[in-house]
Amino acid sequence: MAVPGIGDRNADWLLVGEGPGAEEDRKGEPFVGQAGKLLDAMLGAIGLSRNKGIYIANAVKCRPPGNRTPASEELAACYPFLARQIALLQPKLIIALGRPAAQVLLNREIRISAERGVPHDYAGIPLIVTYHPAYLLRNQHDKAKAWADLCLARRLVPPQV
Repeated sequence: MAVPGIGDRNADWLLVGEGPGAEEDRKGEPFVGQAGKLLDAMLGAIGLSRNKGIYIANAVKCRPPGNRTPASEELAACYPFLARQIALLQPKLIIALGRPAAQVLLNREIRISAERGVPHDYAGIPLIVTYHPAYLLRNQHDKAKAWADLCLARRLVPPQV
């Protein structure tokens, strides 16, 4: 099943993950498993939710076989759909959640640890790179860095809710 995205279609912030997992594939909505619960808690801590001020999409719209990380060919094949979503949504800020999303949006190989913490640019839109919530579930020591990234995003483009 394709999982195009969910949220406020007039949102200032667009969050882009890598691709749907098994839960997301079943429900047709991004970030509905444990990673989604963590993402919702992180957003709630700054007064946002997936229905208020946020739109959530993925770099690839269909679940990769075996729930693996999307291959570069899959990211490239789905990029026109993501680019069109961005053009239609016209967000004021994009947050790339994880390496695959950041790589497709920045159009280059990256390391999250080297790219996070500083604003980037996607077609004139500020872009923040941070850790994927699923990674944070396995690496709790990096949660403070992800929090700092959200605070940076909030300073760059204060959410209008």
